[in-house]
Amino acid sequence: MYDTDQRPRRRGATVRVARWSATHPGRAIALWLAFVAACFAIGQAAGTRKATSLDQAVGQSGQAQHWLHDAKMDDPAKESILISSRSGALDATSATRAIADVTQRLEQLPGVVHVDDPQRSKSGDAILVNVTMRGDPDTAQDRVQPLQDATSATQHSYPKLRVEEVGDASLGKGVNTELGKSFGKATGISLPVTLIILLVAFGAIIAAGVPVLLALSAVFAAVGLSTVASHLVPDSGTTSSVILLMGMAVGVDYSLFYLKREREERARGRSHLDAIEIAAQTSGHSVVVSGLAVIVAMAGMFLAHDVIFSSLAVGSILVIGVAVLGSLTVLPAVLAKLGRRIDRPRVPFVWRLTNRGGEPRLWPALLKPALRRPGATFLISAAAMLVLALPALGMKLGQSTENDLPKAIPEVQTYDRLAAAFPGEQVTQEIVVRAPAQQAGQVSAALSGVTHQLTSNRLFAIDGSDRPQTRVSADGTVHTLSVDVPYQVSSHEARQSLQQLRNDVLPGAIDKIPSAEFAVTGGVATNIDYSQHQRDKLPAVIGFVLALTFLIMAFTFRSLVIALMTILVNMLSAAAAFGVLVLTFQNHWADKLLNYHSNGTIVSWIPLFLFVVLFGLSMDYHVFVVSRIREAVQRGESTRDAVRSGITRSAGVVTSAAVVMVSVFAIFASLNMIEFKQLGVGLAAAILIDALVVRAVVLPSLMALLGRANWWPSRLSRRAARHVRGEVEPVQPSVYV
Repeated sequence: MYDTDQRPRRRGATVRVARWSATHPGRAIALWLAFVAACFAIGQAAGTRKATSLDQAVGQSGQAQHWLHDAKMDDPAKESILISSRSGALDATSATRAIADVTQRLEQLPGVVHVDDPQRSKSGDAILVNVTMRGDPDTAQDRVQPLQDATSATQHSYPKLRVEEVGDASLGKGVNTELGKSFGKATGISLPVTLIILLVAFGAIIAAGVPVLLALSAVFAAVGLSTVASHLVPDSGTTSSVILLMGMAVGVDYSLFYLKREREERARGRSHLDAIEIAAQTSGHSVVVSGLAVIVAMAGMFLAHDVIFSSLAVGSILVIGVAVLGSLTVLPAVLAKLGRRIDRPRVPFVWRLTNRGGEPRLWPALLKPALRRPGATFLISAAAMLVLALPALGMKLGQSTENDLPKAIPEVQTYDRLAAAFPGEQVTQEIVVRAPAQQAGQVSAALSGVTHQLTSNRLFAIDGSDRPQTRVSADGTVHTLSVDVPYQVSSHEARQSLQQLRNDVLPGAIDKIPSAEFAVTGGVATNIDYSQHQRDKLPAVIGFVLALTFLIMAFTFRSLVIALMTILVNMLSAAAAFGVLVLTFQNHWADKLLNYHSNGTIVSWIPLFLFVVLFGLSMDYHVFVVSRIREAVQRGESTRDAVRSGITRSAGVVTSAAVVMVSVFAIFASLNMIEFKQLGVGLAAAILIDALVVRAVVLPSLMALLGRANWWPSRLSRRAARHVRGEVEPVQPSVYV
C-alpha cells in the first residue's frame, strides 16, 4: 500500500502489470497492437454465424416453426412485385406489358422457383405479382439482389409506371443498409463529440486522444472476437452495434479514471512511475471491480434463453473485458512512453480552467443539503425519483413492425403502398397441427370445419368462394392452414383473432383428435409470444443481477450495508429511467423532436437489456465514488467529511465520464430505428440521473444519514466509531479508489 511518502509496500496484480508495462512500454504497446490485429484477423477468417429464424423462435409460435422445419414445410422466401401508376389511373396496356416483362426476367433467374399470376387490387389501381425464391429463406437476403435488378430493369423500361419490389429478403436488406448508414453517421458524430468533451476534461489534445484510441482498439478487437464467438452463440445481427455502443462508453471511461488519477498524483509531486503505480493501485482496481460488475450483469442476459440477449451479452462482455485489459496493460505503457508529453499540446484557456488549484466551488455547494439535513434530503430526493418512475407501471411491451421502420427506406415505402392496395396481404395466422399419420383424415376434416367456422368472422379475411387450402407434410403428420387477417399486425383486432384461434376455435376442433397437438404462428403470434417470453424471464434476470451485484460489492468493500445501498440507489436510477422511457415513447409529445411516430409501446427486448446495462454501467461511478469516500474514512475523517471530500475529489472525473456516456447514447437516440431511439433515450436519461441526482443527492444523504453503519460489519465501522469518540488511530489509505 501507499502512505504519504513511500513506494508501495504491497503490490497487487494491477500494480505489477502496470509496472511491467511502464518499464517496458515498447513491448507492451507492440503486444497490444498485435493482440488487436490478431483478434480482428481471426474474426475475419472465421466469419460470422448468423442466427436463423429457428434460433429466435420462442413460445407456441416457435414450437410451430420447429414442427414445420422438421417436416420440411418451411415457407419459402417470397418477394412481391407491385405495379402502380405514379399519378392518375393505372394504364392497363402499359401495366400488362410491364407484368409480362418483369415475369419473363424473373423466370429466367436460377434463384426463382415460380412467378404467380398477377392479382389486381379491388380499386384497380395496382397489380401484384408474387415470386417464390429458391433455397433457405434465412439466407434469401444474400440472394435477392438479382430479383431486385430484374425489377429495376423493368422499371427503367416503363418509367411512367411505378414498378417496385418488397418482401422479407429485400426489406431486411434495405433495413441493414439503413443501419449501416446510421451507425456510420453515429460513429462520425460520436468521435469528435467525445474528443471535445475530453479536451474540456483534460485541456490537452494528446490526453484527450488517448482514451478514444484505446476505446476504438477495444471495439476492433471485440468485433473480431465476437465473430469467433458467433459459432457458439449465433449473432442476432445486433452484436456489432452493442459492441460499438458499450465500447465507446466504457472504454473511454476506464481510461479517463486511470489517466485522471495519474495526473492528480503527478500534480502532488510524484514521479511519473510512482504516479502510474498509484493509478494502477487505486483507479486500476476500481476499473477491475466495475468491469467485473458490468460483465456479471451482462451475463444475466444468458438466463433469458434467447438468442438475441445471448448475442448482446457476448458482445458486451467481450468489449468490456478487452477495455479493462487495455486499461491495465497498454494504458500504463502509453503514459510511460509519452511522459509529460501527455499534456501537450495544451488548449490555453481550457488548460487553465481544468488545472487550476484549490477546491471546486460548485460541488461543495450542491452537497450542502445532503450533509446538513441528510434525512429530509434523502426522503425528498427518493420520493422525486419514485414519482418519475411511476409511469413505468403502465409500460406496454410490443415488437417493432414494418410500420415502425424508417420511411426513408425505399422498401418500406413500397410495403406501405402494398399494404394500402392489398390489405389482405398484410397479416397471416398460420395454424399448424401435428398428429400421427393415421389421424390425417380427422385433422383435415377438423381444419375444414375451422375454415367454415371462420368464414363469417369479421376478424378473418376468408372469402366463401375462395377458401384457404390445407397443406400436408410428406409423411402425413403435419397439417398447416394459413388464414388472412385484414388488420395491422400490432392491432387489437389482430391480437383478438389469435386469442380466438388459440383459446376457443382450435381447442374445440383439435382436442377431440387423439394425440393431436396444435400451435399458431405468424407475425401476430411471434410478436405476442416474444413479449410474453421477456416478461417470464425478466424476474430471473433481475434476481441474478441483484444477487451477484450484492456479492461483488460486499466482497469489495467488506460491507453488507454498502452492498444493500448499491442495490437501492441503482434500482431507483433504473426505475426513474424506465419512467422517462414510458413518458417519451408511449406518448406523442416527442414524435417531432425525435423524428418518429409512437406506436404506444416499448420494444419488448428493451426493458430487460436496459436494466442489465444500467445496473452494470452505474457501477463505474458507484465504485469510484464510494472508494474515494472509503479512503477518506480510512484517513480518519468523519463520515460526513469523507462524503464531502470523496465526492468533491471525484466529481470532475465522474461528471466527465457521465457526459461522455450521455453524448454517445444520445447520438443513438438520433438513429432512425425505433429500437435504438428507445435504447439511446433510456441509457442517456439513466446515466444523467445516476451521475447528477443519485451521486450528488441520494447517495451522499444516505451515507451521511447512516454514518459509521455504512461500513458494517467491516473493521472500518469500528474505526469510525472510535473516531466519533475521539480515539482516532492511523490507518493505511485504501486501495479501492
